[in-house]
Amino acid sequence: MQVTETLNEGLKRGYEIVVTADELDQKVHEKLVEAQPEVEMKGFRKGKVPLALLKKQFGERLLGEAMQETVDQAMSDHFEQTGDRPAAQPDVKMKNEDWKAGDDVHVELNYEALPDVPEVDFSGISLERMAVKADEAAVDEALQNLAENAQDFEDREEGAAAEDGDQVVIDFTGKLDGEAFEGGAAEDYPLTLGAGAFIPGFEEQLVGVKAGDEIEVKVTFPEDYGAEHLAGKEVTFDVTVKAVKAPKAAEIDDELAKKFGAEDLESLKGQIRERLEAEYNGAARQVVKRKLLDQLDEQVDFPLPPGLVDSEAKQIAHQLWHEENPDVQGHDHPEIEPTDEHRKLAERRVKLGLLLAELGQRAEVEVTDSEMTQAVMQQARQYPGQERQFFEFVQQNPQMQQQLRAPIFEDKVVDYILERAEVTEKEVSKDELQEAVDALEEE
Repeated sequence: MQVTETLNEGLKRGYEIVVTADELDQKVHEKLVEAQPEVEMKGFRKGKVPLALLKKQFGERLLGEAMQETVDQAMSDHFEQTGDRPAAQPDVKMKNEDWKAGDDVHVELNYEALPDVPEVDFSGISLERMAVKADEAAVDEALQNLAENAQDFEDREEGAAAEDGDQVVIDFTGKLDGEAFEGGAAEDYPLTLGAGAFIPGFEEQLVGVKAGDEIEVKVTFPEDYGAEHLAGKEVTFDVTVKAVKAPKAAEIDDELAKKFGAEDLESLKGQIRERLEAEYNGAARQVVKRKLLDQLDEQVDFPLPPGLVDSEAKQIAHQLWHEENPDVQGHDHPEIEPTDEHRKLAERRVKLGLLLAELGQRAEVEVTDSEMTQAVMQQARQYPGQERQFFEFVQQNPQMQQQLRAPIFEDKVVDYILERAEVTEKEVSKDELQEAVDALEEE
């Protein structure tokens, strides 16, 4: 076997691999010898079929296997000897497409090598981490929101008209072509106007009604409605309004606390304070992580694989185009050419991705099974009732596993660096932290 370099330009590599016909023939012979003891054929005892006969019957199929295995082994040996790590799947193709048995095999191997990533002096990284304490005002605001969410309703004065946000207690009967349909009736039904609980257009027609009113509501079921006999159909509802009630926020007291699983109001305040500070810490970490990545981007430099940058730039351009054109769901649109801005962002992402991957490998950072399980469980919550199917999908999909593992790995590498960098803490207000988070989104 002969390996000849054909390209060495930056990170681009090219080689020609020649596998001689004799080498392939020897490989086929070895496979036949290995298989001979187990082969049974009419007229011969098991293991006694002549090699020449085996080669005549199985040689052509084994030749293809031998060719693939030999080329794969040549590539493996090449990467082991050179130390190169391909940035993406290498491009491998036969040069002599008119190859036939008895000919040498000429294979072209092209790839972009991953660059050598320099060491990073973490002690030279200086960062400031924001710290926010949950003050009484923030706790009181959160309590007020809880009270509003736990609101009750009380009867409006006699003759008062229902407003958006009010609750109306109604009896109703739905009719299609004058006939009541199944599932379209209820009594003493409490409906909050504006909540969007009913068919579009239903609640809007009840704004302004009064207790004792009897009205007819006309609506059209959506085309994609679950019941086929009602989908897209216009129906009427005979509605009797039995009560009109205004929302009333719950009292902020021990009873409210018990509704949310706390022993008393002070315990609920403590839980709220912990939750708020956890949210503040999460936001502060976003800010300090961005600052860390900015410093790494400035301090570390190495050549980037052009193919990775091109691919990332196209992906960024495509994603941003769809964000600007939300009505286009599929990919039936003109080709999107990345701009210089897209390429600049792609270069940053590729550089930081390769850097964090290398730093994590050197530090032997690993994502544990329990961390992966937790990540899968969090994702599965987005599919209520289908959690089991989602777990099975992830188990059978290595690409999905990598998508879940990558952000965990990145965060663990970031934590590793922050533990070794010079990080000072600065106490700031909630508004200052929010401004810093908003600034991240604008960049």
